[in-house]
Amino acid sequence: MARLPELAVFDLDFTLWPFWVDTHVDPPFHKSRDGTVRDRRGHPVRLYPEVPQVLERLRGFEVPVAAASRSQRPVSDRKVMKLNKGQGRILILEKQQPVYINSLAALALHSSDPIYYIMQDRLQQKTRIFFSQMIFFDDEKRNIIDVNKLGVTCIHVQNGMSLQTLTEGLEVFAKAQAGP
Repeated sequence: MARLPELAVFDLDFTLWPFWVDTHVDPPFHKSRDGTVRDRRGHPVRLYPEVPQVLERLRGFEVPVAAASRSQRPVSDRKVMKLNKGQGRILILEKQQPVYINSLAALALHSSDPIYYIMQDRLQQKTRIFFSQMIFFDDEKRNIIDVNKLGVTCIHVQNGMSLQTLTEGLEVFAKAQAGP
């Protein structure tokens, strides 16, 4: 089997779900009788369709998952992921205290800082995983360019995270690890 990353990192807005939590949805969030997660106005709040399978596949590969996202509403981000059952156990580091939600091995870091600084200053410190052993998925090209400078394998996500994007990303990672 090809070499796998030691950590898969995802942006959230327009990568794992099709909206900005800061502006497009209205907390509080709840699960309706039909099982759909909804915001205060009753609008559905869903992950992209293949995100649960993406997270489950990574869990099957025993690759921990992290979220690195600029957000003014980290509590809303956590609630959306929890209600949509991010498949597995989500580990969120907040103020140095780990908080476990559901069952996805993940670490979520939220800040208004650019993603580059979240990755550079916090993620490697907290995980002790070298940047060269991480893969990062994001819909914003500027973040891909910046984070790539750290030595992270970066994958530009278009139209939401999918199994195909995951497969292609893991192939790019394996090829980078194999060298020239």
